[in-house]
Amino acid sequence: MSKFWSEAIRQLTPYVPGEQPKVSNLIKLNTNENPYPPSPKVAQAIHSFDSERLRLYPDPDASLLKQTLADYLSVKPAQVFVGNGSDEVLAHTFMAFFRQPEPLLMPDISYSFYDVYCNLYGIECRHIPLREDFGIALSDYNLANGGIIFANPNAPTGKVLPLDDIEALLKQNTESVVVVDEAYIDFGGQSASTLVDQYANLLVIQTFSKSRSLAGMRIGFAIGNETLIEGLERVKNSFNSYPLDMLAQVTAIEAIKDDTYFKETTQKVIDTRDWTTSQLASMGFKVVPSGTNFVFASHRYIPAAELMGFLRTHNILVRHFSRPIIDNHLRISIGTDEEMQALIDCLKSHPEVTTL
Repeated sequence: MSKFWSEAIRQLTPYVPGEQPKVSNLIKLNTNENPYPPSPKVAQAIHSFDSERLRLYPDPDASLLKQTLADYLSVKPAQVFVGNGSDEVLAHTFMAFFRQPEPLLMPDISYSFYDVYCNLYGIECRHIPLREDFGIALSDYNLANGGIIFANPNAPTGKVLPLDDIEALLKQNTESVVVVDEAYIDFGGQSASTLVDQYANLLVIQTFSKSRSLAGMRIGFAIGNETLIEGLERVKNSFNSYPLDMLAQVTAIEAIKDDTYFKETTQKVIDTRDWTTSQLASMGFKVVPSGTNFVFASHRYIPAAELMGFLRTHNILVRHFSRPIIDNHLRISIGTDEEMQALIDCLKSHPEVTTL
């Protein structure tokens, strides 16, 4: 700890991302990356990109990307905000809307970056417990608040909320911003973006990292009322006017345009997820119903930390969270059919795993 740090930085507990190993020959099922490459149109755009353009700054407004997203989502370009990954969009969201006299409400088990942003920006928060089945009960959020945020589907549990539950909350909570973080929505949920014209306080945040296979490009976006987007733009232009580079903008546009490839690959992930769930259940695992590109599972007898270590010795990486309530679960990203078969075969080789 440096003597030059400010006191606020001394008090921070930073977010810890999933391990990105530097060695090869690993089956990497720990960071929810898409097992399939981006659209071939993305590759074509990269190969044909004129590198001489890189001497210039990119479009600070990402106008073509915003128009493409607006057309795809049936909203206006002024209702779209883009940023350097959905994490940056979330960071600007916390700064723009949640520094309020009343606390921010969020699930007690969700994306851990939410707590990091609260500490970073000095935002008071209140954690609302999940149900015993790990579901979010939005009826519990009828409290005085300076904002509400939740992930749908939630992470790391994978549980999905129906759109009717979200709309019921919006009808009730009209005086603060409600943020729905939809990083995994394309794998089994119904997007709340269809409600942004009806509810001025709704902000929906999505990413190109998961279903569009562009985690390496860092592209995120938000959809909401024009006044909310204007608030985000004010924060962005006080922080970094050029968050998306030229190549990121070009590849994002091509990824959106290739809807056929997008639907094919997301369906492949869903099919493999369902197969993996049934295989795990047959070996004594309890698997939380998932609407994401991962499963959240615990074994009847074998501790999750032990299983994670066992898999790692066989060159398979999964994610384990040590916090109470979920510390006996593994979060397993969905890979290719071959990778998931290797996972299942490895688990079956564990001396305490028996097939039901």
